[in-house]
Amino acid sequence: MKSPWIMAAALAIGCALPALAQDKVKLVDVIELSGAGASAGTNFKNGADLAAADINAKGGILGKPVEVIHYDTQTNPGATRAAVQRAIDEDAYAILGPVFSGPISASMQISQRAEVAQIVAGEAAGFTQQGNPYIFRTSLSQSAAMPKIAKYLKDTVKAGSVAVVWVNNDFGKGGRDAILPELEKAGIKVAADIATEQGQADFAADAIKVKNANADAIFVYLNEDESARFLRAAKQQGVAKPMIGETTLLGAKVIELAGDAANGVKGHVGLSVDAPLPGLQDFGKRFQQKYGYVSDHNGIKGYMAVHMVKWATEKQKKLDRKGLADTLRGATITVAEEPGILIDTTILKNGDLDRESFLAEVVDGKQVINTVLPKLNP
Repeated sequence: MKSPWIMAAALAIGCALPALAQDKVKLVDVIELSGAGASAGTNFKNGADLAAADINAKGGILGKPVEVIHYDTQTNPGATRAAVQRAIDEDAYAILGPVFSGPISASMQISQRAEVAQIVAGEAAGFTQQGNPYIFRTSLSQSAAMPKIAKYLKDTVKAGSVAVVWVNNDFGKGGRDAILPELEKAGIKVAADIATEQGQADFAADAIKVKNANADAIFVYLNEDESARFLRAAKQQGVAKPMIGETTLLGAKVIELAGDAANGVKGHVGLSVDAPLPGLQDFGKRFQQKYGYVSDHNGIKGYMAVHMVKWATEKQKKLDRKGLADTLRGATITVAEEPGILIDTTILKNGDLDRESFLAEVVDGKQVINTVLPKLNP
């Protein structure tokens, strides 16, 4: 039989644990640092680290320092599930990442069961349509972006037919399934529907298919590295029709890898350090100064994710995991109130976002913003 002193000591230790756990605001970043998503994941990681440094330099969150711990998912759904479970077991206040939509869908039920907010960077429409109240985006979803792209193809590009090139994973399939009905509504014919593989190295055959389709424009929806390879292959095959894409196709990493093959690419951009907003431009300068390269949209997402946690925690005036998700859901976070959010953002009840976005073009190796598009629900 345990002595009263031992029982009292055990009770005292048990009561002390929650307070000890809250000495820091512990965020676990479950992110792609190797595998096909390494470029995107590294940007997200660096953005999150920069946010933590900025917040800690100003006193932390509710006077407590922010600690961001990174676990590599290897761009693998199984490894992602294990990393999310580890984050839960280690008492994370919130989970950040991953970027790729497949691993998000494979892991988000774990954080949901634990009632811990998971703030992710994926764009696939499906994972916020499952009634999970603990999943939140840092990007516009495909269902928000694709109507804007179809309108651009119809009204600006004047395309009567489009070749659609997409990557055969959750991200690519979600984008394809979202753009096709929008093209149909706009009266645009799909001249070719071309699936490619994640991690694919050679796009010569796909570029030839696109060229033979003789469409008025090409809609490209691939991951960063594959986007650059496709653009180079299309240039080699003499594809001269307009290349239209979404945020990924016009990202800094694609421009770097594709070289002059990226020039002339146009499309819709959800986030960009080149956008005409002081917060985004300042972030871009500081990110480049710290890491030595231009941040893509994923770096911005990592930075914003940490500031979403900061805003909601300060709003509820305490560290409450379940309350964090409750506070984020349905919230509007303005730059005036929380400068680190970088762009006024409304979080819908299902975790999707509504905010301004942009039309852009790659000119002489740089992304140039041409038009600011309004929120869907001003």
